[in-house]
Amino acid sequence: MIRITKEFKFEMAHALFGYDGLCKNIHGHSYRLWVTIRGEVKKEKNHKKDGMVMDFDILKKIVKPEIVDKYDHSLVLNAKSPHAEIDFSSFEKVFLLPYQPTSENLVEDFANMIKEKLPQGIQLYKVILSETATSFAEWNFKDN
Repeated sequence: MIRITKEFKFEMAHALFGYDGLCKNIHGHSYRLWVTIRGEVKKEKNHKKDGMVMDFDILKKIVKPEIVDKYDHSLVLNAKSPHAEIDFSSFEKVFLLPYQPTSENLVEDFANMIKEKLPQGIQLYKVILSETATSFAEWNFKDN
């Protein structure tokens, strides 16, 4: 088995309702997302994908519309909080999620989205979501 990883970047704002620190306020992060998949290397001479586990472009076509394009320059809030009652209709990209939008919850949600879209024979191995240069959450198949 070989693992390959692709990195993605997007900007997103959030607020943590009920939190006891600064993150209770709306603020933004420059997120970095690493998606690692694993599988067998294709060994078919003259095949366009010979020597690959999966074309990086296929991974990009899964992650970009489902996560990066959707959440880039958006605001995510907990739908179970009073934030859900605020009128955000003048904004295009506000998402009320069914959970607190922490890195831990987001990385798990993203992993589940990606797993559903992967081709047969390809396994999601690891997803890392970094919200700052020194802080990240990790989802790993071994833990699930």
